[in-house]
Amino acid sequence: MTDTPPDHLSSNPRSPFFNQDALQRGVGIRFKGAERTDVEEYSISEGWVRVALGKKVDRHGNPLTIKLSGPVEAYFHTGADSDEGSDEAE
Repeated sequence: MTDTPPDHLSSNPRSPFFNQDALQRGVGIRFKGAERTDVEEYSISEGWVRVALGKKVDRHGNPLTIKLSGPVEAYFHTGADSDEGSDEAE
């Protein structure tokens, strides 16, 4: 995996833009220069993020979201070469 996050990523497993490997590495989002931790989905090329609208849910129990437009920057919290097995007992 590269150090560049996907252009479009969703945290919803039913979405075609869901990527478990990228989410496990931890994707950080900077939207309009501010750090956001409540992003459900984003698109860098289209310039939008989708965030939850409080604690409101639809009739299926999914959170209601709102789409915000503006410059989006995405980055990984961990590097691509981080070794998951490095914590083994000697």
